[in-house]
Amino acid sequence: MTGNGRLMIYGATGYTGRLATERAQHLGLDYIVAGRNPDRVDALAKEFGVRGRSFALDDAALARDALDGVTVVLNVAGPFRRTAGPLLDACVATGTHYLDTTAEYDVFAAAQSRDAAARAAGVMVMSGTGWDVVPSDCVAAYAAARVTEPVRLRIALKLLSATPEEAAGLNLFSRGSIASATEGIGELGALVRADGEIVALPEPKSASFDFDDGGPEVCVSAPMGDLITSHVSTGVGTIEVYVQQGQPLPIDLDLAALPDGPSAAEREVGRSKVVAEATGRDGTVARALIDTPTGYRFTQLSSVEIARRVLHGSYKAGFQSPASAYGPELALSVADTSITDL
Repeated sequence: MTGNGRLMIYGATGYTGRLATERAQHLGLDYIVAGRNPDRVDALAKEFGVRGRSFALDDAALARDALDGVTVVLNVAGPFRRTAGPLLDACVATGTHYLDTTAEYDVFAAAQSRDAAARAAGVMVMSGTGWDVVPSDCVAAYAAARVTEPVRLRIALKLLSATPEEAAGLNLFSRGSIASATEGIGELGALVRADGEIVALPEPKSASFDFDDGGPEVCVSAPMGDLITSHVSTGVGTIEVYVQQGQPLPIDLDLAALPDGPSAAEREVGRSKVVAEATGRDGTVARALIDTPTGYRFTQLSSVEIARRVLHGSYKAGFQSPASAYGPELALSVADTSITDL
């Protein structure tokens, strides 16, 4: 085994959890699998030859006890608005680092609210260690560094860049992602950050962005975690986040009719892209594009890479964004990822 501590993957029996488990095994990390269902946890632990722990999160004392001997928790159990709070509190109370792969805005806010407690405990708290928000956070920090005194950021996400033939019939989301989105994104409405504060708009904004896919594409503002993380990474007070219009989103889908998630072959189809546009106080504008493997493949690599770094003692105490802890270069440590100036 390598590393200086032990990783717990909570929610390991789910779709993303299994991907993270496979990656941790590949890297030779010292890890255990955990979740709420004893039978499923035991079966997965036996399959990978590691220890398993099963515990629910409605008993705070039990959750704290379950973290005995654990250095860092990677929470991949969605919907995160149900799991993040109890695990965050257990981690801070026991001096355990906390990571998750959420894309839920309110979970980022909940994680940030533990900043002072995490600093006092000497542990790092980081939400969004997957495709949400590692690429967007890193490219935003990269673009912001290219202007003098950045005052505005616009970030646009394109979940899938593929030909119509490639995209036809493609399953893009796991059941967990759909459940999380159903509980979260649709309830928040149109949020932006203006002069440092989160503001609710009467309706979403629209804007066009060029993803280097043949011309500008219309995007619609969305309440993404970048409204928090990019502020932490750059200090910029005015931030808008957009999603390409017409992209398939995991909302109003029939869970029972879907497979657990994309197949291995589907995870290799197409690319995912993010454009960041930073404006300096003098009016200069810098734009950059990050091009990555698609969501679940990127998440598998980035989340476990961050956990690996924490195990080796590379972390900053308190609530951190990916770029505030590791810089824009973090995203480039994920295979087949590039940042280009536009």
